[in-house]
Amino acid sequence: MESPEQGNQTSITEFILLGFGDLQELQILLFLLFLVIYIVTVAGNILIIALVVTDQHLHTPMYFFLGNLSCLETCYTSTILPRMLAGPLTGDRTISFNGCITQLYFVCSLVATEYLLLSVMSYDRYLAICNPMHYATRMSHRSYLQLAGGCWIGGFLGNSINMFSMSQLTFCGPNGIDHFFCDLIPLVKLSCNDPHLMEMVTFTLTLLFSLVPFMLTLMSYICIIGTILRIPSTTGRQKAFSTCSSHLIVVSIYYGTLLIVYMFPTTNILSDFKKVLSVIYTVLTPLVNPLIYCLRNKVVQEVLRKACRKFKFGPC
Repeated sequence: MESPEQGNQTSITEFILLGFGDLQELQILLFLLFLVIYIVTVAGNILIIALVVTDQHLHTPMYFFLGNLSCLETCYTSTILPRMLAGPLTGDRTISFNGCITQLYFVCSLVATEYLLLSVMSYDRYLAICNPMHYATRMSHRSYLQLAGGCWIGGFLGNSINMFSMSQLTFCGPNGIDHFFCDLIPLVKLSCNDPHLMEMVTFTLTLLFSLVPFMLTLMSYICIIGTILRIPSTTGRQKAFSTCSSHLIVVSIYYGTLLIVYMFPTTNILSDFKKVLSVIYTVLTPLVNPLIYCLRNKVVQEVLRKACRKFKFGPC
């Protein structure tokens, strides 16, 4: 068995993020596309945070969690895209060993936090629709602050297990990461340790840290849909469903892509497909979240209209 001192030794001081290097003729187009996406994503999520903070109508648990989700998406995108954009711009695709491990830690921690936060948001909708009489007491100011804080703390502390496992690996070459950021599985495949064993450990940890939030989310929506179907009036059913439809869409996109990327074994055939799916949950999901919530939520739309009129941006 290797000692911790051996596990920490490495002849690799930097990695090369291969990204989409096989699409050289599209590098400029991809750079401009991802730059626009990054700017719009950050602007959209910051706008939602600003609306939630400044407007009294949005000072409720549902929109507090939405503000946390927007903050998380901003951090998540900013952990990946700036380094991704710097490669084609400077021609330097290298990232230091410590920089790679740091990026991996924040990416995995933010993914775990989003799992937890989405399950808490589904629980909030469950209480609002299935137990409206007890909503105020169960989702008090103190309760939703604790739930949100627990998501952030749990995500970052829980991921320390992964980082401890990574610190025990030995990297002795090659140093080309077949991805556009330092992701767990591509990095594990570069280690001198048994990749099959580490991929199984990764699979197990992913199962543990994603299955519980996923099951809670699934159970919440089974109860929600059952309650909605028992509402006698069509208008009542539509009103109830509208309060959770945006979150359901986000959950479906996020879990759908992540489960395929991390729960299925990585093969040469699936490698490029998983890279495309990674773009969806790392780049496109943070982009569409503000659009989904703004376009489908009438309260957010009205608050946005008021903000536009207040700052004289013209009719919205």
